[in-house]
Amino acid sequence: MAKAFSWSYSKLNSYEKCPKRHYEVDLAKNYADQQGEALLYGNRVHQAFAAHLGQGTPLPPEMLAYQVWADKVSKGTGKLLVEQKYAINRAFGKTSWFAPDAWFRGIGDVVRLNAPAALVLDWKTGKVQEDSVQLALMAQVIFSHYPDIEYVQSEFVWLKMLPDTDDPNACKTSEGYTRDDMVALWPALLERVDNMEQSSITLNYPPNPGCNLCRNWCPVTSCVYHKKGL
Repeated sequence: MAKAFSWSYSKLNSYEKCPKRHYEVDLAKNYADQQGEALLYGNRVHQAFAAHLGQGTPLPPEMLAYQVWADKVSKGTGKLLVEQKYAINRAFGKTSWFAPDAWFRGIGDVVRLNAPAALVLDWKTGKVQEDSVQLALMAQVIFSHYPDIEYVQSEFVWLKMLPDTDDPNACKTSEGYTRDDMVALWPALLERVDNMEQSSITLNYPPNPGCNLCRNWCPVTSCVYHKKGL
């Protein structure tokens, strides 16, 4: 039996950059992703924050500039969850991460539940890239899992900015959502997801030589555009 289609926002972005690379790396696992130092560092930051906020483990010396945000989170009110995994089904109802009906999956790096409001944070270690869809998706999973939540503040925290300021509010992108706001999110997004699902049905994953990965960052050596692109 074929595995049911599911997606995450990172996988959707991977697919839209280059369907062939997405298939070969993320799905078929024919090639390993080339994890650069920036990605490895980002993973270490997420692990360090989770250990600090969840078990009280001190942040490593190289991340002490981030302590101001760790303190801000620690002083918040309501129930604190870290690296919380959420899944929803096609009807936007809650389900478990590995459930057969899991359709969309997302992880809340930090979640504060203080009904009727909630806060969800996403630690970012790269350059600032605004993305309201990703912020809204994290609000959606909170609404789906917690019926007593009526408002979600969804935020990116741009940690690279912290060495230049001691004001945690100066290095975040923040959007607030009500349940009614979710209606506007889905029409355009579902079209994008449907394209991805159709590729999973037809197994048609064409290369995208116009993406910025071909020349330097793509491990798919069998592609005719490898190291070439447009």
